[in-house]
Amino acid sequence: MPSKLLALLCVVLLAHSAAAMSSAVGRGYPLEPIPAEQVELSGGFWADKLAVNCEVTVPHCLTKCEQTGRVGNFETAAGLKEGRKSRHGFDDTDLYKTIEAAALCLARDSDPKLEQQADELIKLIAAAQEDDGYLYTHWTISRKSGEGPFKRFSRLGSSHELYNAGHLYEAAVAYYRATGKRQLLDVAVKNADYLLGQFGSGRRQDPPGHQEIEIGLVKLYHATGKRDYLDLADFFLDARGRAKGHKLYGAYSQDHVPVLEQDQAVGHAVRATYMYTGMVDVGMYGGLAGYLRASQRIWEDVVSKKLYVTGAVGASRKGEAFGGPYELPNAEAYCETCASIGNILWNHRLFLATGEGKYVDVLERVLYNGFLSGVSLSGDRFFYPNPLKSEGASRPDWYKCACCPPNVARLMPQVPSFMYAVRGGDVYVNLYAASRAVLKSGSNTARVTQDTTYPWDGQVRISVEPDKSRRFSIFIRVPGWAVDKPVPSGLYRYLEETAGAAVVSVNGGIVASKARSGFVRIHRRWRKGDKIEVSLPMAPRRVIAHEKVAEGRGLVAVERGPVVYCAEWADNDHGVDEIRLPDYTALEARYRPDLLGGVVVVTGTAESCRDSGGGVMLIPYYAWANRGEGKMAVWLPNKDPEQQTKSTSPGREVRETSTAGVLFCGRFR
Repeated sequence: MPSKLLALLCVVLLAHSAAAMSSAVGRGYPLEPIPAEQVELSGGFWADKLAVNCEVTVPHCLTKCEQTGRVGNFETAAGLKEGRKSRHGFDDTDLYKTIEAAALCLARDSDPKLEQQADELIKLIAAAQEDDGYLYTHWTISRKSGEGPFKRFSRLGSSHELYNAGHLYEAAVAYYRATGKRQLLDVAVKNADYLLGQFGSGRRQDPPGHQEIEIGLVKLYHATGKRDYLDLADFFLDARGRAKGHKLYGAYSQDHVPVLEQDQAVGHAVRATYMYTGMVDVGMYGGLAGYLRASQRIWEDVVSKKLYVTGAVGASRKGEAFGGPYELPNAEAYCETCASIGNILWNHRLFLATGEGKYVDVLERVLYNGFLSGVSLSGDRFFYPNPLKSEGASRPDWYKCACCPPNVARLMPQVPSFMYAVRGGDVYVNLYAASRAVLKSGSNTARVTQDTTYPWDGQVRISVEPDKSRRFSIFIRVPGWAVDKPVPSGLYRYLEETAGAAVVSVNGGIVASKARSGFVRIHRRWRKGDKIEVSLPMAPRRVIAHEKVAEGRGLVAVERGPVVYCAEWADNDHGVDEIRLPDYTALEARYRPDLLGGVVVVTGTAESCRDSGGGVMLIPYYAWANRGEGKMAVWLPNKDPEQQTKSTSPGREVRETSTAGVLFCGRFR
């Protein structure tokens, strides 16, 4: 072949390859979530939670940022006052996350006072930024005060320079979208452009010790259209586990092997779940399928071996980390609130990438339990760890390491964005809550209204009003718990068969098709006035853990719908430690409007370790520690002491004991 012709052919082939790559890169998620501000909650469970969040939690976080010197850090860095550097380098993010939370509240409802307060803080952040774009008050103050100047990025494994930047970017994009104001976005762009000159091929090769910037960079890429930000996120992921340019941080920071080769959840649980979320983002928007596959492998490890019944992750207090397989202690469980938030974000991304309902199953479990337990009913007191057994605890109104309170504040307004998704002209209904939403997908527009008191009741009525009569599909999620699968693995199972079945009907006629991938697909010509009814079985049910979970042997937990229950001191006169809940004991549910803001409680007759027993009352786990300090337990004995070492599943006898001993009516010995 003549050389000129060969060269021309190569150019054509390269152009074709580039075009093919271009069509894949930036394609993004096949499912598109409906933004939270386009979903109007019309009363009930989540409407109440979001109202408390915007009216109490966000102002509380702003006040605490002021009182604890976090705002003062920016004043000092800007040269507006004298001061010393903060104790923690990550304190800046508490203000960034709170501003993001304020933005998400402003996107739903106008609040001139809140907006003015945020504007003033944003001016202060801009003033603290150094001329070249660098922004990290901890080291800016150190340099100016002579406390001990540090070379930028010299301690990336332990500093939080890039972690802070990620939360800055998320706040900036949220505030720009809510208000149209660019000042914080300009700060973020200036910082990101500075980082582009510092990291990448031919420059620094070390990734951040604490992940988060990857998520923020993808959001900044969307807001600006600048592909370099997405590529930088890819660089930070790809640099992990590769010794070129940095000494590996180890498994604690998920920097032990290359990201694409990882298949187990290890190390600090918040760092990990943020990274897994960023992997899906970069994989989907960058056309890099390997990131998605690796994230899915790690997810399988989590849901089959490392997930609490509350959906929480991070068993070990040491290193705030994932434990080993089946290492799920109760009283010593760490279950950081931020890790639950990371788990929610990760599972939502996996759902958007695949359309698989199993990811929404995990998201919903975390949302109602592991996450929600992290904030008081009043909205101004918090838990950092969330154990499943306690001798008594109270929620502080803040922490020295205060990552969790503002993280709760920014996650809560995002809940409506998890409810719906669209693909092509089709609609996915993922979560149930009284709400109204206008769903636009391509040329299709439909108003969808949910009428329900879920999670207290399993009846959901959905009205569908398309802009005009048209044919499309609506996918109705049937939760795993409604079809005998508490989680998408064998880590937990129900003792009882479900009482009744999940039923989906349209205009009074039962839909015959079964759920596939967690959804019932209803394909028809939709007209104004069409109604879907979903009926989910809501009887209380006992859950048992896999026999390899040492601290689950001889114990049961109780669930009703998506809500996990616990026994608390205030409701059980004979003491939480004395409760034994035999398998034959009938459990009943009733709504108590006078208790804990209105909850369904589960009651029954329990046996006691000391006498013949009596009544037992269980409350939703998320509501514990709202009435003072006292004992609490999610897992309760269901057998006589001498039965503890008997078979825990058909055909399997477990004689070995855990390192904590054998459980006798709530006490290990």
